[in-house]
Amino acid sequence: MSEGERPLAPLDLPAGAAVTVETAAAYLRDLGVTPSAWSNGPRDRYAPHAHATTKLLVCTAGSITFELDDRPVVLRPGEGFVLPPGTRHAAVVGADGVTCVEGHRG
Repeated sequence: MSEGERPLAPLDLPAGAAVTVETAAAYLRDLGVTPSAWSNGPRDRYAPHAHATTKLLVCTAGSITFELDDRPVVLRPGEGFVLPPGTRHAAVVGADGVTCVEGHRG
């Protein structure tokens, strides 16, 4: 791994769990964060940015591709990750839109 590269820890819903906003929110609460849900329409884009906090995120519907400096990371329902603070990323929503649940840790 090169200097500055940050691997993303997977944050997937447990096998067999229903993939819903409520299930994802409960999962994130169990991890100690306050969850909030958001949705975007097809092919919406987020410009490159970074967060000062750790972001825990789970996709519950549709898809979204996070564009990191070294690779794209596609999330589909039930899949998620832990994004370390300061990780620069952009995002593009899939053709069917997306709904995600996220929480932040100081």
